[in-house]
Formats: sequence, C-alpha cells, structure tokens
Amino acid sequence: MLYLLNKLNIMNLFFAAIVLLGITGVTMAKGIDVPYEDGETKLTGYLAKTGKEGEIAPGIIVIHAWMGINDFVKTSADRLSELGYYAFAADIYGREARPQSAAEAGKTSGFYKNNRDIYRSRIKAAIDQLIKAGADPKRIAVIGYCFGGTGALEAARANFPVKGVVSFHGGLDKRTDKDESVPIGVKVLVLHGADDPHVPEEQAKAFRDEMKGRKADWQMVYYANAVHAFTEPAAGNDNSKGAAYNELAAERSWEHMKLFLNELFSDTMH
Repeated sequence: MLYLLNKLNIMNLFFAAIVLLGITGVTMAKGIDVPYEDGETKLTGYLAKTGKEGEIAPGIIVIHAWMGINDFVKTSADRLSELGYYAFAADIYGREARPQSAAEAGKTSGFYKNNRDIYRSRIKAAIDQLIKAGADPKRIAVIGYCFGGTGALEAARANFPVKGVVSFHGGLDKRTDKDESVPIGVKVLVLHGADDPHVPEEQAKAFRDEMKGRKADWQMVYYANAVHAFTEPAAGNDNSKGAAYNELAAERSWEHMKLFLNELFSDTMH
C-alpha cells in the first residue's frame, strides 16, 4: 500500500511538472551537445535534428553572438529543426573559452573579428560537422546573430559551399583581402535595425557597395525603431542603451529568414 502511494505521489509530481512547464512557457532542449574540433582546438556545438527519421534534410549553421553558445542560440536551432532542418549551433570560441562577462566577450569576439581567417576556419569546421551529422551537403545555409551575423557574412565573402547566409543585426564591416575581386556566389540576406548605433550608415553603405561590386544576390531589410540585438529578449527594452529587444522586429526578421530559406531550398521544401 505504501509503495502504491509513493508511486502515485511521484506520478502526481511528474504531471504537475508538465503542467508547470506548459504554463510558464519553459521548453526543454531538443538537441544534443556535440564535441568536434578545428585543428587542435576542441569545440562543443549543439545539434538539433529534424524529427523525420532517416531524411537527408537541408542544414543550417547558427553562429552565436559575443557571449558564445547560450539558450537563445540553442532555442533558435530547436525552432529550425521544427521547420524541417538540421540545425547546428557552431562553437566559434572553443570549449575552454566561455566568456563570463561583457568585458571578456568583447575581448574574445574582437580577436576573431581581427583574425578572420581563424573565424572562417571555425565556421568551415561547423559546416563539416553538420554534414557529418546527416545534413545534405548540397543544401546548407548559415545564419548568425550580432557577432555571429558578421560570421555569416564571412561565409559568403569566402564563398563557402553554402547556398545562402542570413545576418541578424550583425556587423557589416569587412577586411581588405584577395577576395574582393571575386564575385560572391552565395545568396545574402541582412536583417538590420534601422537605429543600430553599432553599425553606422557609412558602414551599411560600404557593405551595399561591396555587394554590388562583387555581383552578389543580396537583400537588406531595415526594421523601424530597432537597435542592436533586437532579436534577443535578454537585451532588455531600452533603446537608449544601443542594444535592446524589439518583439515586432524579432518576429518579422524570423519570417523574412523563413522566406529566404524556402527560396534557397525551394526544390525540396514546402
């Protein structure tokens, strides 16, 4: 009798937990952490697969913002998997380099912005890992947030073997190198806050000129009243700080990304 009562109590707690999760909107991670490497650097990414077993589906690389892989990026990967993609959150910094403060994040992200060959190598390692996980090597895209948006554009500039890239409120600056004279064969979508103080209009204009000069198939969408980090709820809602969440811009940009991905993979996606 005591055993049955204890079992009932456990079941009640279990169902109560389910109800609580539903009420609070908390969702459990759907993917798994995946160790991989770029040369001698040990990395840990996050893989969320489409639920269709055995299907060779398109793959999306998701590049984190300056704080590294976090719940926001993992949730983005989960949402992409629900749309029918294999999604892999790339680890740019490495397993032993997790920023614990904004100061550390600024220093770490700055290193990769100033060493873009290393940045590109990290992205290429993630693409290889995504394909190894089962994604179709002929149907890959790269998206990124803030620092990661810069990385997504680097994948396009380097003409990595991907069909398209999406930058959410990313930096648009470039380095001067041999790639400048090579046409960009990767489709490009930039989702940009119209009031982003971290990307002045001069930089945006230079980016547009770069895309034109390299004969890219590119699009750029501006969102009113949006500043840097407009997709991230953790950024707060004070635009005067230069980085803030904007729910409408976040929703619109996600829909614009979905349309872009549908176009990239229109031969197989519905």
